[in-house]
Order: sequence, then structure tokens, then C-alpha cells
Amino acid sequence: MISSGEREFFESEGYLLIKGFFDREREIAPIQRDAYAIIGLVAERHGVDLARTGFDPESFDRDYYRLLEVDRRFAGEVYDLAKQIPSFLRLISSETSEALFRELRGTDHAGIGAASYGIRIDNPNEDKFRSHWHQEFLFQPQSIDGIVFWTPLAPVRDDMGAVIILPKSHKDGLCVYSKGTTYADKVGAYQIGIHDEAAVVAKYEQVAPLTEPGDLLIMDFLTIHGSGENRSARSRWSIQSRFFNYNDPVGMKVGWKSSITAGTDVEALFPDNFVSAPRS
Repeated sequence: MISSGEREFFESEGYLLIKGFFDREREIAPIQRDAYAIIGLVAERHGVDLARTGFDPESFDRDYYRLLEVDRRFAGEVYDLAKQIPSFLRLISSETSEALFRELRGTDHAGIGAASYGIRIDNPNEDKFRSHWHQEFLFQPQSIDGIVFWTPLAPVRDDMGAVIILPKSHKDGLCVYSKGTTYADKVGAYQIGIHDEAAVVAKYEQVAPLTEPGDLLIMDFLTIHGSGENRSARSRWSIQSRFFNYNDPVGMKVGWKSSITAGTDVEALFPDNFVSAPRS
């Protein structure tokens, strides 16, 4: 499905951008169309007037900002409902995506972790829920032999905060983490961060590939990455899913645990990879 050179690049760098992996008309547009419809239904439910002019894949989200302006909770409803779109669920579990994972990992037993997929909407100048530097495996401990699948629903430009990747960082294994230190002001899983983060990040170069709807960005579960800062006028809509390898011995040892957001206690699961927060 990919060339030998692309495979070597992925194994070496820990990430790969595949242009036009998904069909924009057949696979991406249905998700955009359903998102457009959901925005209208949420507005109707709350009595928010919209000047609807019909679906356009280039601006499917244009009315979302009216909801955000009136009440952020209305925009939050769109965020929650978007994860339930059938066309989205078909995309993340497509035969082509599964075949790509199986080819890259040499396995005949691929899985998609519970609570490991969704549609993110990262609003302009809203950093509270921005993903800081992390490795996927700590938050998705189904197997260490996993791959993140990331694709945008709207073009990602420099000022929208593209995914920032630290190439080759996957080769250094699972980082040491801490909770309630650097990100003590955040909530839930967002409080967990790489211990001595600045020093760790400084060891690697940084790349931030720009993407179009239909492009697929894949990352090794141990590749350090984070979200850029969205300083544009448009929200960054993106799809994330995670494939894992049932045959991976690390995943088997921990019992292919669910996402941290589903209740997995990663501090108890990986005690050697956590340092205690200093007492105040």
C-alpha cells in the first residue's frame, strides 16, 4: 500500500504523511455533510438563527462559529455528536486503514482501542484543551506496537496549529511522566506531562506537516507529538483513531487496556515511568 521508501521512512522517523489516502468525495465529504447537518440541528434545538445557504465541503463548519459565539456549550454538543456520525465510524474502521496497519506491523490481528477515536475541534486561541507533548501509548495502552491515524476535515495551515512531531523520538522508548506539575492547572488526563519536558523535547528536531482533507498522517505510538497553537480564525477539525496489535507482548502483558479517558490508571500500570509530584 506504500512504497518501500515510505515504509523505511516511517520506521526511521516515527511518522509518515500519505497524501490523498482517503477519497475526498466518497469518504471525507459525507462526514463534513453530517457535521454541517448536526450544526444546524443543534442551532434549531437552542433557537439560534442561522443563515443557512446549503452544504459546501470547503466551508461545512461556517455556522459552527455562531454557536460558539452564542454559547460555548452549544458548540460542545456538536463536538460530542460528531463522534457518532456513521460515515466517521466507517472511515476509521475502513479496510484500507486496517490493511495499512497490518502491513506496517506485520500482524493479522489489528484492533481499534475503546475510547481511542474521535473528531477533535480545536478552536482558535483556546489552549485549555490543546494536546501538549506526549506519546500515544501512555494514554492508549492497548499495545506498544500501535499507530495513530490522523486526518483533517479542513485544510491545516501554519496559523491553525498543525500537529508538531519530534522525529526519531520513538526510538528512545517510553518517557518518564509526572502528574500535577507542569500542567497542574489542566484537568483529567491533560495534567499528565513528560517529566523534564523542555530537556526531552530539546533533543529532537520538530516538524509540523501541513495537511488537506483526505491526507493521512500516521505516527508510531512512541513518537512524541503535540498540537500546535491555533491562532487562525477557523477551528481545526481533525479525525483521530488508533490501531493496536493484539500480538504485541507488551499489550498482552498489561491486558490491552482501554484509553486513560475510559478509566485506565496508567500511574498504577507503569509505576516505573512516573515520578511523584513535589509536595507543596
